[in-house]
Amino acid sequence: MHYVLRRLGFYLIAAWASLTLNFVIPRLAPGDPASAMFARFEGRIQPEAMAALRAVFGFTDAPWHVQYLTYLKHLMSGELGLSYAYYPSSVSEVIGTGLVWTVGLAGFAVIFSFALGSLLGVLAAWNRGGWLDSVVAPALAFLGAFPYFWLAMLALYLFGFGLGWFPLRHAYSHDVEPGWTLTFAADVARHAVLPAASIVVATLGSWMLSMRNTMVATLGTDTLRLAHAKGLPPRQVMLRYAARNALLPNVTGFGMALGFVLSGSLLTEIVFSYPGTGYLLILAVRNQDYPLMQGLFLVITLAVLAANFAVDLLCLWLDPRTRAHA
Repeated sequence: MHYVLRRLGFYLIAAWASLTLNFVIPRLAPGDPASAMFARFEGRIQPEAMAALRAVFGFTDAPWHVQYLTYLKHLMSGELGLSYAYYPSSVSEVIGTGLVWTVGLAGFAVIFSFALGSLLGVLAAWNRGGWLDSVVAPALAFLGAFPYFWLAMLALYLFGFGLGWFPLRHAYSHDVEPGWTLTFAADVARHAVLPAASIVVATLGSWMLSMRNTMVATLGTDTLRLAHAKGLPPRQVMLRYAARNALLPNVTGFGMALGFVLSGSLLTEIVFSYPGTGYLLILAVRNQDYPLMQGLFLVITLAVLAANFAVDLLCLWLDPRTRAHA
């Protein structure tokens, strides 16, 4: 419990620092969202409305400490401001829409890639010199060496343009009514196949090689020799003793990957015009939507911190040595 509280304190301090930076940086930048909106509408907004717009976007003439307390109060209630690229929609609504698609696509792809890559790495190390170790691992490493966006564009060209097996863009067809229906679910799954497959193919080799190399080192330890000497079944030795110890580095990397899921698979979402948070971030930068950028950066930062804290707890459970030195 002392270790958990110490790690929780560290992440709370990191979260407070990210919240503070998220408040300070936009106010140090030249201009403000109200001025950008005024320029964007080319004089169609009355100058008298500028003060009201500045107040709506949280840029007032009040002292910084007053603005900071107001900012924290709004955060505690889930208010991230208004997006002027999607005005009058709130930032929370816009991000929430993108999160649904990003978590569904990138979240599933990362979890599937991690689970399959780790399993293949365990089997490749256990059967060194077999076809998994000598053929599959180098092939996946070769595919993972290609630029991420190149694999996505190749998949789009071959299976979208060329063969016509899968849709070319967006998360669902425009002629399909969104809802909790089997037709809509099948259409969403069909649109997600190519983006998800490109993420899995690009990352599967790294998970497999990482697990395979750690597993090989673990198989040479005295613990594994003792397990074999005691006559334990090979499957039990492989999964309970070797794989569990070798999994720790992959779990740490998985926590980082899972945290960055909320940033979206940026290039994949651009190639497929997928409406996730990565695509939203590009649109926010392109439209100079500072409130939306600020909200996205905050959500991504907090997601990474939460994922790392969850990994710390998982490692505490998986590795008895961590509990001993906590």
